[in-house]
Amino acid sequence: TIIEVPLNSPDPFTSISTLREAYGETAIVGAGTVLRAEDVARVADAGGRIVVSPNFDAEVVRATKRCGLISVPGVLTPTEAFAALDAGADALKLFPGDLLTPKVVGAMRAVLPPETAVVVTGGVSVENAADWLAGGATGLGIGSALYKKGKAVAEVAADARRFSEAAVAAQAERAA
Repeated sequence: TIIEVPLNSPDPFTSISTLREAYGETAIVGAGTVLRAEDVARVADAGGRIVVSPNFDAEVVRATKRCGLISVPGVLTPTEAFAALDAGADALKLFPGDLLTPKVVGAMRAVLPPETAVVVTGGVSVENAADWLAGGATGLGIGSALYKKGKAVAEVAADARRFSEAAVAAQAERAA
C-alpha cells in the first residue's frame, strides 16, 4: 500500500507527516507531483519514503536516491523508461495511462528488466483495472477514480473495495 500526497495539494508536507504518523507501519507514505530536486529533501524531512513524478527528471531521481527514498518517475516511452532506470529509478510510473493500452504495457514489459515494477496511472478505473494488471502492470495509481472533492467516505470505501476485488481477480487470472 502506497499513499502519495501530491505536492500541488494544500499543505502537502503536513499531510505527509500526518499520514506517516498514522499509517507509516502499514503503508509507504510520500509525495507525488514532485517536479523539482529541491522538494525531495522536504519530502524526506516530512517523513516521506517515496517520491513520484508525472515526468522523468534525472535530477529528481538522483536527489531522491541521495535521500534514501524510493524513486518512481513518470515515463511514457521505452526511451524514457530506460533513461529513468539508468538514473536510479526504483519503479516506473506509466503516465498518462489514457494514452496507453494494456497491450502497450505488455510490449514495454517485454523489453524492460523483468524485476522492473511498472505502475499505470491516469485513466485507471474499476472497470479497466483488471485489464491493466493482466497486461503486465505490477501496480495501479488511482487518484480521481477513487476520490474527488465532496465524495462521501462510504463511496470512497466502496470504490476502494471494488479496486481491491479487481486486483485480486487479476492476480487469480495470472496464476491460472
